[in-house]
Amino acid sequence: MTELNEKQVQILLVAEKLFAEKGFDGTSIRDISREAKINIAMVSYYFGSKDKMLEALIVWRTSDMALQLENLLKMQVDPWEKMERLIDLYITRVNKNRCIYKIIHSEVLNTHRSINIQQFNEVKLRNLGMIRQIVEEGQKTGQFRNDIPVELLPTTVLGTYFHFHNTRPFYEDMLNLKSDRDFDNYVKNNLIPYIKQVIKALLKNENQ
Repeated sequence: MTELNEKQVQILLVAEKLFAEKGFDGTSIRDISREAKINIAMVSYYFGSKDKMLEALIVWRTSDMALQLENLLKMQVDPWEKMERLIDLYITRVNKNRCIYKIIHSEVLNTHRSINIQQFNEVKLRNLGMIRQIVEEGQKTGQFRNDIPVELLPTTVLGTYFHFHNTRPFYEDMLNLKSDRDFDNYVKNNLIPYIKQVIKALLKNENQ
């Protein structure tokens, strides 16, 4: 994806907000141009269609994860430390950008959409490849077991978070989380450490 200019980023931020609030079908190009205070022709010029705008939004929000993973791979730290930092990175980003992930789940997985998610899938595959490198480092040192289905690790990490988030009212009531700050603090101080424990149990080579 080519680098976005300031106007394009402004439009995408507005689109993200409106898609999350009103849904993809409930938001028009006119709504986006009005909210962004930009001529509707300019919105169409930059993105062509609402579907193309959603594609650009998804790739823009997710593609920079690869750079952060590359930096993580270069760190001279233990594979366990890399895996823990990876979990911190994933959950912190997803929790911060809940809007776009809500859109992804409600719209991209809609089989009636004509949205091309090839770029998004390419980003996911690239990120998975870097996760695989971390696992292979741990296997070479004997710390990680050799029969790890690496492709399921993101599912375990993100699936746990999304279940917690998607059933948020239940957990807010049970755990007395009265505000967004309470929720975010619980994610940081309780959910992330729990996910790390789960992943460590899955990866640990018991024969070491």
